[in-house]
Amino acid sequence: MTESAITWSIAGLTALGVVTRPFRWPEAIWAVLGAALLVALRLIGPAEVWTGISKGFDVYLFLIGMMLLSELARREGLFDWVAAIATSHAKGSPRRLFVLVYVVGVVVTVFLSNDATAVVLTPAVYAACRAARVKDPMPYLLVCAFIANAASFVLPISNPANLVIFAGGEMPSLSRWMQTFLLPSIVSIIVTFACLYWTQRHALAEDTIAREVGQPTLSHSARLAGWGLIVTALILIVASAMNVDLGIPTFVAGLLTTVIVLALTRQNPLETVRGISWSVIPLVAGLFVIVEAVNHTGLTALLSEQLALLAAQSQTQAVGAAGLSVAIVSNLVNNLPAGLFAGSAVQAAHVPDSIAGAVLIGVDLGPNLSVTGSLATILWLAALRREGLHMGALAFLRIGALVMFPALILSLAALALI
Repeated sequence: MTESAITWSIAGLTALGVVTRPFRWPEAIWAVLGAALLVALRLIGPAEVWTGISKGFDVYLFLIGMMLLSELARREGLFDWVAAIATSHAKGSPRRLFVLVYVVGVVVTVFLSNDATAVVLTPAVYAACRAARVKDPMPYLLVCAFIANAASFVLPISNPANLVIFAGGEMPSLSRWMQTFLLPSIVSIIVTFACLYWTQRHALAEDTIAREVGQPTLSHSARLAGWGLIVTALILIVASAMNVDLGIPTFVAGLLTTVIVLALTRQNPLETVRGISWSVIPLVAGLFVIVEAVNHTGLTALLSEQLALLAAQSQTQAVGAAGLSVAIVSNLVNNLPAGLFAGSAVQAAHVPDSIAGAVLIGVDLGPNLSVTGSLATILWLAALRREGLHMGALAFLRIGALVMFPALILSLAALALI
């Protein structure tokens, strides 16, 4: 077996380990083991390891900043309060509650990233449903899973995968981003809502919720955390408009907000630090190293050549083929490694914005097909398990097939029209 074949095999097995988690080991262990095996077999040298890791610095800083903000808001009860407000405004109507949770999910995803929707909003929605004596909370929890991906390309900050795709390259300016993704994002959000509502219409028709729901008091520290989130979102929008990398502003804003809130409330910072999923950082770093190794085999160059050839023949066909194929691959191997490979190929091919946009939409929206498609959906499953709930892979796939494909196809069509 050639060195290239061994590298591809290790990369494939690593992706399989991240998705299936054998022995219930965390995803990060499999990513780090795959990278370590490449080094041990001398398929990649220390210089290439460092190159791979260094490409992700902006992503690491972004993730840390967002995780700090999300954990702070969760601990202070900000999301519990927001979910309770939505439940009280439903006034006993399951359909109205479904719409309100969807709207909240859009806002959280757009300005706090899809991981925050999965990790923080999901348990808050479940707690609000329990307080409202909802008979079946699953339709509202499914909203958290699907909108986390459907609204994740409205802004560059809406999904860490957006930074991953452009790692090592140039992130589009905010104006260029909005020109490319605003219409497809609107289509994605509306179509995902319509399809998801249709799949849950019978459950909503049979559901009952209390008309009067107690609302938790919004503490002073929760208000501070909320203002911190708003200021951070504004800073990141300005940074995007100025074409500045988002990692450092996100990290600084998250750190300062956390320090200020914890200092004013005299809380132990260790409790907030412990609540963060730090394993995400070695997971992403390990995947960056594996992609760097695969790049040295020439696979990425081959993919970029095929992408450039397809773009030269027909840009419209390239948009559809790139978006659909990347979406399917993202569900097979998870969208983080798929995004890394696709991003490398896009940067090497120098394709038009519409084709690069199709790849990003496939990476962001495509994972709505399966429970293993994105890190956000995996985190959503973990949040369900902590509440004693279960969503089977086949049951999710049935819903995902009805929701994802119409949203993806119409979003890509909107992109092609632009």
